[in-house]
Amino acid sequence: MKNIAVLFSGQGTNFAYLTEHLPVYGIRIVVALTNNPEAGGADVARTHDIPLEVVDHRNFTDREAFDAEVVQRLKHYAPDLTVLAGFMRIVTPVFTEQIQAINLHPSLLPRHKGLHAIERSYADPHAEGGVSIHWVSSELDGGKIILQKRVEKKTLSLEAYTATIRQIEKQALLEAMIQILGK
Repeated sequence: MKNIAVLFSGQGTNFAYLTEHLPVYGIRIVVALTNNPEAGGADVARTHDIPLEVVDHRNFTDREAFDAEVVQRLKHYAPDLTVLAGFMRIVTPVFTEQIQAINLHPSLLPRHKGLHAIERSYADPHAEGGVSIHWVSSELDGGKIILQKRVEKKTLSLEAYTATIRQIEKQALLEAMIQILGK
């Protein structure tokens, strides 16, 4: 059995997908962590009896202090891998030098790092957009790419493109985790 930690900031839709699909691969979520006390993903953790850690970033003077607390909480659970699934915080070397983590990003990196990637990807001149799963590094959305999934944009509205991205990101995240954990 491999153990993972999942970090999220919002509704936890990717987290929910993982709770449904990981057990068949012998992968267990040992902790969920959010920086947002109001995150809808907290209900996912409660529904599936997954320990939930809430570390509100607003209670810290800087990113390094926040990351130190996150690292301390994660180390308690000793995950084999940490997965950032909609975790809307830029992590510092305090995190990246101690935690082996992957991140889901809704564009074909290195294009469209940071926020609003779906909208920026849709509006760019490229025929394809997509999602990337990459190792977390100290550079924002700059770690080594593990895998990418592509989407043809030409016949899609922004709404349809967004829905397609949201669906394939879940599959890409699961595929990357299985690849990394050797399942």
